[in-house]
Amino acid sequence: MALLEVKNLTISFGGLRAVDDFNLSIKKGQLYGLIGPNGAGKTTVFNLLTGVYKPDEGIVRLEDKDITGLKTIEINKAGIARTFQNIRLFKDLTVLDNVKVGLHNHHPYSTLEGIFRLPRYYRVEREMNERAAELLKVFDLEGEADYLAANLPYGKQRKLEIARALATEPKLLLLDEPAAGMNPNETGELMDTIRFVREEFNMTILLIEHDMKLVSGICEELTVLNFGRILTHGKTNDVLNDPQVITAYLGE
Repeated sequence: MALLEVKNLTISFGGLRAVDDFNLSIKKGQLYGLIGPNGAGKTTVFNLLTGVYKPDEGIVRLEDKDITGLKTIEINKAGIARTFQNIRLFKDLTVLDNVKVGLHNHHPYSTLEGIFRLPRYYRVEREMNERAAELLKVFDLEGEADYLAANLPYGKQRKLEIARALATEPKLLLLDEPAAGMNPNETGELMDTIRFVREEFNMTILLIEHDMKLVSGICEELTVLNFGRILTHGKTNDVLNDPQVITAYLGE
């Protein structure tokens, strides 16, 4: 059984079909890529999968549970987390507190417990601090735990965003162009980080990316979007050597 099953996903904006009859099946543990030219509809697919948009048609299932049209927070609790092409951190919070934001889904306490600092509040806060510190150590960020997120170098901000997403304990991690704005050395480190996340957390990953070196280096299968429709899909090497892909995407 697929971890993620998407069937006939469609959405229009102002009469224009941004995503048209999109289908996708990802098995648990896969590292899958979604590629295509700018404006092809890739991020729109992510927004549909995470509840930012509601589809006009189609079904999204996670572990055979229908999550179509649920709110973003409900989809996150069901097991899908994401990062963004333009990094979205709480830049006025510390590195540690950014990760703790992701932990609140699984370590809740009531408003009353928080206001009056009841025993459960202190226990949950201690648990979150410990778990957040563990995640920061995984990403070699423990030394910057008390830094403001805005003061981290760009590459480490990317790592922090992934750490925060993992704090929600997802079953599926969506990475939206994580190499955007990175130099070749940073991209190489990112490849290692993504491989590590997959192995260390037994994570299933769906990746949007323009960097073909990164895509070919880590993705097992690819789907190619063009003008909102699937151009082709299959094993990475087969897809990247497909003449129609070279024309529509690599040759843009």
